[in-house]
Amino acid sequence: MTAPLPDGSPLPADGPPPAERSPLPGRPSPSGRAPLSGRAVVALQRITAHALGPYQAAVVRIGFAGVWTLFLLCELPHRHELYGPDGPWSWELGDRFIGGNDAFTALMWTDNTLWFEAVYLLALLSGALLLLGWRTRTMSALFMAGVLSLQNRSIFMGDGGDNVIHLMAIYLVATRCGQVWSLDARRAARERARAAEGLPPGRDPVGPVLWGALGALLMAGNLLNRTGTPVLVALWTLWGVLGLWWLVTRYFPRSQPRLLMDTVANVLHNAALVVIMAEVCLIYATAGWYKIQGSRWQDGTALYYPLRLEYFTPWPPLSDLLASNGLIVLALSYGTVAVQVAFPFTLCNRRVKNVLLMVMIAEHAAIAVVLGLPFFSLAMIAADAVFLPTAFLLWLGARAARVRLRLPAVRPRHPSRSRPPGGAGDPGAADARRGSA
Repeated sequence: MTAPLPDGSPLPADGPPPAERSPLPGRPSPSGRAPLSGRAVVALQRITAHALGPYQAAVVRIGFAGVWTLFLLCELPHRHELYGPDGPWSWELGDRFIGGNDAFTALMWTDNTLWFEAVYLLALLSGALLLLGWRTRTMSALFMAGVLSLQNRSIFMGDGGDNVIHLMAIYLVATRCGQVWSLDARRAARERARAAEGLPPGRDPVGPVLWGALGALLMAGNLLNRTGTPVLVALWTLWGVLGLWWLVTRYFPRSQPRLLMDTVANVLHNAALVVIMAEVCLIYATAGWYKIQGSRWQDGTALYYPLRLEYFTPWPPLSDLLASNGLIVLALSYGTVAVQVAFPFTLCNRRVKNVLLMVMIAEHAAIAVVLGLPFFSLAMIAADAVFLPTAFLLWLGARAARVRLRLPAVRPRHPSRSRPPGGAGDPGAADARRGSA
C-alpha cells in the first residue's frame, strides 16, 4: 500500500506527484519559467506565424529606396558619363569584365543608347515606387535588377555606399517590407474592410498587367543576353512565385496553399532581417578591426589627412577648424574605432545599443557634412535603422500621421478611420511589438 500525500490524498499510481511532473510544452513549470522545449515551440511559432520587425523592415525599405532614387536624380545629367556610352569604362571593357565574372547587368545585353535610357528610367521608377510601397514584391525585384544593372556596368563608380545598397537590394527581395507605411498596407486595409462587410475582393487589373510586363521584360533579356546569368534564372523563378502568390491570394485566400505560402514568406522575411543585422555588424566589425591595424589610427592622426584633401573638403573653413585642433582629431579617430568595434557586442544590452546607435548615426551625419559623402552616409544610416527600437518607430509614425492630418488636402472624411500608426487600429502594431526592439 502506498503512503498518502501530506494533504491526506493517496499517491497516484501512474507516476510521481503532480508537482513533480514535467509540464506540457509551452506551459510554465512550478519554478515559474517555461521549459526549454516549450520556449523553443513558442519561438518557432513566432518565426513561422509572424513577420517580425515590420517597422524596421519598412524603414530599411524607405531608406535604401530613397537613397538610390535621390542618387539617380542627382546624377541624371551625368548618367551617360557614369553608366552610359560616354563613360571611361566603355561598353567593350564592361563586356569583357562581365564575361569573366558572369555578373548580372541588363546594360550589357545591348549597347543601344535607347536601351540604356530605358534601364536607367526603370531603375529610377522602381526605386521611387518601392519608396512609396506600391506593389513592393514586384518593385523590390525590379529595384534589385536596376541596382545590379547600373552598378555592375561601371564597378569603379561609387564611394562605398554603393556596396551597401548592392547587398541590401538583394536582401530586400526576401522581406515583407510593405506591411506598414506603404500603399500596399493601405490597399490591404481596404480589402480587410470589404471582407468584414461581406463584400467580394475589389478588382485588381494592375496585378496581371504588371506581372505580364515583367515577363515580357525577362523574355527580352533571354533574347538579348548571351551568358544566361544565374540572376536571370532567379528572376524567372521570382516571376513565377509572384504570379502564383497573386493567384492563390486572389481566389483561394483561406486555402492550405495560402497558409503555406504565408509561413514560407514569414520565415524568409525573418531570416532576411537576421542577415541584414549580421551584415551591418560585419561591416562595422571589419572596419573597426582593420583600422586598429593601421599606424595612423593607432597614433590618432588618421582623420587629419582626409580633412586636408580637396576632394573631401566641401566646407574648407570647417575642415581647417577641425584639422587644426589635435585633441579633436585624436578624440574622433579613437572614438570612431571604439564605436565600430564595440557595436556588435552591445546588441545584448538594449540601452547601450540604443545609445551607441545614436552615436553612429550622428557620426555618419557628420561624415556627410564634413567630408562631402552624403550618399554613403545615408546608406549607412538606412542600414543602421534595422536596429531602431520599435517604440521609437511607433512614436515617429504617430508624429508623422499627426503632421499629415494637419494638411487640408489629406484630411480624412471619416475621422474615426484616421488612427495613427501603432494604435489599436493598426494591424501591424501587434506584430511590431513582438518584433525587434
